[in-house]
Order: sequence, then C-alpha cells, then structure tokens
Amino acid sequence: MNYNEALEFIHGTYAFGIKLGLDNIGKLLEYMDNPQDKLKYVHIAGTNGKGSTSNMISNVLKESGYRVGLFISPYLEEFTERIQINGAHISKEDLGRVAGKVKESIDKMMSDGYSHPSEFEVVTAIGLQYFYEQKVDLVTLEVGMGGRFDATNIIKAPEISIITSIAFDHMQYLGNTLEEITFEKAGIIKENGHVVLYPQGEQVEKQIRGICVERNNEFYPTNPSIVESKSASLKGQELSFKGSKNLEPFDFKLSLLGNHQILNCATALTALDVLKEKGYHISTESIQSGMSSVRFPGRFELLRENPTIFIDGAHNENGIDSLVNTVKTYLDKKVTLFFGVLADKDYDPMIDKLRTISDKVYTVTPNNPRAMSSQELAEHIKKRSPEINVTPLKTIKEGVEIALNGSKDDVFIFVGSLYMIGEARTALVSSL
Repeated sequence: MNYNEALEFIHGTYAFGIKLGLDNIGKLLEYMDNPQDKLKYVHIAGTNGKGSTSNMISNVLKESGYRVGLFISPYLEEFTERIQINGAHISKEDLGRVAGKVKESIDKMMSDGYSHPSEFEVVTAIGLQYFYEQKVDLVTLEVGMGGRFDATNIIKAPEISIITSIAFDHMQYLGNTLEEITFEKAGIIKENGHVVLYPQGEQVEKQIRGICVERNNEFYPTNPSIVESKSASLKGQELSFKGSKNLEPFDFKLSLLGNHQILNCATALTALDVLKEKGYHISTESIQSGMSSVRFPGRFELLRENPTIFIDGAHNENGIDSLVNTVKTYLDKKVTLFFGVLADKDYDPMIDKLRTISDKVYTVTPNNPRAMSSQELAEHIKKRSPEINVTPLKTIKEGVEIALNGSKDDVFIFVGSLYMIGEARTALVSSL
C-alpha cells in the first residue's frame, strides 16, 4: 500500500463513525499480536493543552537522549504529523507499509465476524505498530477524545498519566456537566499509577484526587507558581522555574506564547519531575534545550510581520479564553479575525468572547463535512453581535489574500477549527 492508498483507506473508515469503547480496538490489536503491550507510555488526556504539554515532554525526553514516540490528533497540514519519533514525522513509505499491515488484520477480523474499526481506532493501531517496530523508549500518547472509552486507553498502566485543562467540549459524547466530563477524562487513570494534574478549579481537583485514592495512585497536582514569567514578547517568553523535589531551579526560554502555556509548562515540569524520580535521566540542560526548541504549529503562532498574521487553533470556549487573554497581553489594538467552526460546536460563547478583541470578522468554511458554512456563521454573528462588521468568504485562500494585502499596522488572526487553520497555514507559509 502506498501513501495515497493508505490515506484513502484511513479516511474511508470515516463512514464507520465514532465508536466509544475498547472492544473493537482491543480485538484489532489482538490480531496484530498486541504491539501496545510492548511499549512504555506517558498518557495525556484533557480538553485543552494536550498537544502543547505532549510536545514539551517529548522534546525534553529527546534532548535527554531517549527515543520518543509522539502520537497526536488531529493534524494541521499533513497526516504524517500525527505519528512522530524524536520530532520526525512518520515517512509516507512507512505509513503506507504499516497501514497495509493493519488492513490485513482488519480483513481477518471482519472475516471472523467482528465490526470494522473506526478511523481513530485504525490510526491508533498504525501508530502503536510503528512505535513498536521502531523500538522507541517511550511514547507520549495523546487521547483523541475523552479518555475512558478512547482507543488509546487500551494500553496497560503507563509510566505516568497527565490530565490537562478540563472544560466543556464534545458534550454529546462526554456529558453535559463538568463532573461527567472529568469522569470521562479520568478514565485513563489505571490502578497503582502516578497522576499529574494541570492547575484546575477546586471541583475538578477534588474529583480527580478522589479517583486517585480509589485506584491507589500517587497524585501530583501542579503548583502554578513553580514557573514565573520574567519577560515576554511576540518572539517568546523568558521563564523561571522555582525548582521541585527532583529538579533544581533554573531559567529557560519558551517560544510558545500566553499565560496558559506557562501553566502547560508547569504541568510538563511536574511530570518530568515524577519521571526523574522513577529513574529517567533528565538534566537541567536537557529541559532548557527541550523547552527552548519546542514548536507547536497552530497555537498562537506568528507566521508573518508587516502585516502581522497569527493562526490559533482555539475551537472551544476555554481555548478562546486563552486566545483573548493572550491578545490582550501582547497586543494593544483591535484585531481582524478569520473565523470558522464546526456546526456541532458551542460557538455562541466563542463569539461573545471574540467580540472583546475584534469588531471586524471574516467567516470561512472549514474543510470538514461537519463545518458550518461561512454564510450561515456570518448571519448568526450579525444577529448575535450587530456591532461587528462581518463578511462571509467563499474560500480560506480568499482570506489569506486579504491578510497578505493588509497594511503593516494591521493584525490578523485565523482562529477556530483546526481544519481551517491548517489550510490557512499551508497557504501562508507557501507565500513567504
């Protein structure tokens, strides 16, 4: 199977929908001789911040001399981003080869009367098989959705479980209350493990702490004050780590912007402290090098100056909150937005928050079957916030042209669905 055939096979499984539960992925991996049981993991769940935290930890472990697999979702520009080793994407040849192996197992599985796996289950199986073949030391494994019934939760007890910021998203699958959503995310907590928690509200922390007690886990709530900002600009942040049980204090640089990234960083450092206690060799120098070189496209990413153009994959209320706070921290003017969402998102709270930083919005249609059309979104914004100047665009590339032709004093931000900002990023980078 070549790369294009692999993508056709993978995306063709979209028709099988989203399947919550571990029976199907478990059966598929059985047919593959259970590669997941031959690997070690850092397992990460949460509503926001999973990607940033995963990248920070993976980069530091790489700088510490380990061979580290990274499994993330979704991707911005190219599918191979989802499966990486030490920052290198899986090659197109390897993706085709491993996808072919997985398809053979699925064919046998279905001939025995079992159901076809979902798209995410197929991708998870490909990633786990590839990491096993490549003999990685550790996999930083990001949950796709929820935790309890997510395909990645088929793994046995990880080296450490991390739960990042929890907020409202995917309520049709995870529940309508914070307690229900937290319960689903906490499903990654296995018996007798180690759990690191991003700084949360009292309700969430109490619930996670209780689950840790029930399952005999060591619980490590992140202290937000262990990392402080010394200075910040659009080029990055200078931060100071106050030290922890196994790590000495030190200063370091972080290219990722925003106060929420400082909290993600504190969470990653708490996890690295636990890993060091468990015997992993992690030095001050490897943390400084790993943090300073970490890159995570699509997270308040500055792509161009004169005019200033950012892209940000905030696609729920909590993510928009972080974006708004970051804009208010680094910019002292109203910005022009290019905004696109999926129709099943709770977009009204997002609109209400975005209106505080912008009075001019171009709506775009993300490249996804679940997308809300730019016309429908524009009409909705006009009704909800008539003071905003809203213009629907036919294509995302049209928005890119508008931004590129702006004046040197303009600030543009492409925000919303990752399916939209990925296409915008490709067009913007190719124009540089």
